[in-house]
Amino acid sequence: MAVEGGMKCVKFLLYVLLLAFCACAVGLIAVGVGAQLVLSQTIIQGATPGSLLPVVIIAVGVFLFLVAFVGCCGACKENYCLMITFAIFLSLIMLVEVAAAIAGYVFRDKVMSEFNNNFRQQMENYPKNNHTASILDRMQKDFKCCGAANYTDWEKIPSMSKNRVPDSCCVNVTVGCGINFTEKQIHKEGCVEKIGGWLRKNVLVVAAAALGIAFVEVRENPEQGLDLRPGCLE
Repeated sequence: MAVEGGMKCVKFLLYVLLLAFCACAVGLIAVGVGAQLVLSQTIIQGATPGSLLPVVIIAVGVFLFLVAFVGCCGACKENYCLMITFAIFLSLIMLVEVAAAIAGYVFRDKVMSEFNNNFRQQMENYPKNNHTASILDRMQKDFKCCGAANYTDWEKIPSMSKNRVPDSCCVNVTVGCGINFTEKQIHKEGCVEKIGGWLRKNVLVVAAAALGIAFVEVRENPEQGLDLRPGCLE
């Protein structure tokens, strides 16, 4: 009875870990979609590190979800082959996430430089293009930032006087609040660093959680935790 109860506990723990793994996968997909929506509005379309980054995040999230689904099927059916496949995939995921972390570290400056250059280019179009203006206004409101590096970047934009920034830079947004402003009335931090920090924080938190769960699950020997049948097709 004690052995049977222990196996039930291990099986229950495996289900909990699989659900947490699914949550991490969905989290990565959500972060990837959010990054795609943000970066696609400021980075010129094309196969660049910045534009490919959200696609990679979404692809990893989808792959994690599929792996978790395989694990759930293996645990429910107590199928040896499915659980071994699940364990192999988890091991591969750990290697991929480590490789992705290294690649992110190597290309981080290039992505941020690309994002910075294109954000400034969009700022130049702000007075001339209503669509661009609405996009930048929404970013500045959502991330509580102003300009690329800081609020003084708006001084370099034609038709924007020295004592004027978009109203979306204001702490309390009202019509005309960006004219003859004081520093206390606006967000002074730049959007490039704020958005980059948001992306790094969310991706690292979710990826680290997924990596930790994968490490725990890889260490669990499915043959010891579950009464698995040896036949792959049973």
